[in-house]
Amino acid sequence: MSGWARAASGSAPALLLRDVRVVDGTGAPALAADVLVRGDRIEHIGRIAASAARGARIVEGGGRVLAPGFIDLHVHGDPTTQSYASHLAMGATTVVLGQDGASPAAGDGTAGGIRAWFEALERALPDINVATTSGHGSLRRQAGIDDGTRVPSAAQQARMAALLEADLAAGSFGMSTGLEYVPGLYASPAEIAPLGQILARHDAVAMSHLRSEDEDKVDAAIREHVEASRPARTHVSHLKVVHGKGAGRAERTLAELQRMRESGIPLTADAYPYLASYTGIGILFPEWALPPTDYAQVLANRRDELRAWVEQRLLRRGGPDALLFGTGQHAGRTLAQVAQADGRPWPEVLLALGPRGGQAAHFVMDKELQARILVDPHVAIASDGSPRGRHPRGHGTFAAWIEDFVVNERRVSLEEAVRKATGLPARILGLKDRGTLRAGAIADLVLFDPARVRARADYVDPFALAEGFDLVLLNGQPAYQDGEPTGVRGRLVRHRAAGA
Repeated sequence: MSGWARAASGSAPALLLRDVRVVDGTGAPALAADVLVRGDRIEHIGRIAASAARGARIVEGGGRVLAPGFIDLHVHGDPTTQSYASHLAMGATTVVLGQDGASPAAGDGTAGGIRAWFEALERALPDINVATTSGHGSLRRQAGIDDGTRVPSAAQQARMAALLEADLAAGSFGMSTGLEYVPGLYASPAEIAPLGQILARHDAVAMSHLRSEDEDKVDAAIREHVEASRPARTHVSHLKVVHGKGAGRAERTLAELQRMRESGIPLTADAYPYLASYTGIGILFPEWALPPTDYAQVLANRRDELRAWVEQRLLRRGGPDALLFGTGQHAGRTLAQVAQADGRPWPEVLLALGPRGGQAAHFVMDKELQARILVDPHVAIASDGSPRGRHPRGHGTFAAWIEDFVVNERRVSLEEAVRKATGLPARILGLKDRGTLRAGAIADLVLFDPARVRARADYVDPFALAEGFDLVLLNGQPAYQDGEPTGVRGRLVRHRAAGA
């Protein structure tokens, strides 16, 4: 264990980062300076005399970039049992859980609520800073609403509202919906709208995996989310246009979002720099074949209809070569390869697996369309990844963002790239003391040379760690250095409205 890890109890010395290029997360031009960190805070930025930093440990920056640690707005996994060293390796210092309608919680995701999970998290001492939203689907189940229920009773609706109030009081940053998944699939805007009113009162954010991301439905799905969230701050998770082609198609959706902002709606989004999504194969099945429906009965009574449905659905999404299994016995193979090895048509493989048959990468996005979304100033960078998910975004998102969009393709300036990974997500969450590099802010920092940043993870080896982020500070202490975690622990980050 390093000396820095031993200092985690609070005895860490001051740290002077000398001769760095400060990119502060606001989008302002980079500034050559020294940065003095004392305790968990940034004390001073500027030219710092040796006498002012007596006793401080010195890190020679050599002109490398010093930026706020990246804030990943959309993350999966369980920091009570899993290491997020893969996130530290790509410069991320804070992860936001509770996505796609699922709260982070023990067991089946229903017991105890956010407050109980916070207690478990603080006992576990995660190796990264952790924040969360509350999942609408989890709230629904906690309130005793059956997954197939279309219209909750007044009592159930009131129970769900009370549960959300309790989560927000505990420090949840908002609520996520997963409207393309069970049980959010069965929820109407009328069910969600009262929860948006609660979010607004707490100055919390309404995030959503939309009801559809398909080219012909995504704009209507955005409008549904916006209307149901009013007047809360509204955020679209992993914005994409499935089946869409070209930057012009992106422009139409982005222009609609801008019109909403100009009408007074606080609306943002996030995206990741990859062309495949990663989710369950249940997304290929019709609603009438999804839980809680008895899938065996569907196969017995409507097999031909179901086969035709999934075949047409997947053909629209690129066919069997565009689906790469990430879990189960077929992990690492495409549906086309599995079908060939089994000697049967690929629709039959899907029917045999069923809607609960595992996770897969779905290659459904167009490069120029997604690139245009990514560079929009209101779209933050977020991974939608996890330590164990078999998609390279979980280990490479922020490295790929710097490597591809700043260094190789020069689509954005370094200052703007950092803002979209730090200051913008902090503003979306309502974080006041993280996300920008300024005196008095929490010292979550990352030191790197952009020219050396590499996203090594790919679809063959999705767990390869990013390279080029030389030093990552969590709350003023080095948590990742020389390609290794130091053992320093992160913190639970609560919504400020909860008084923490």
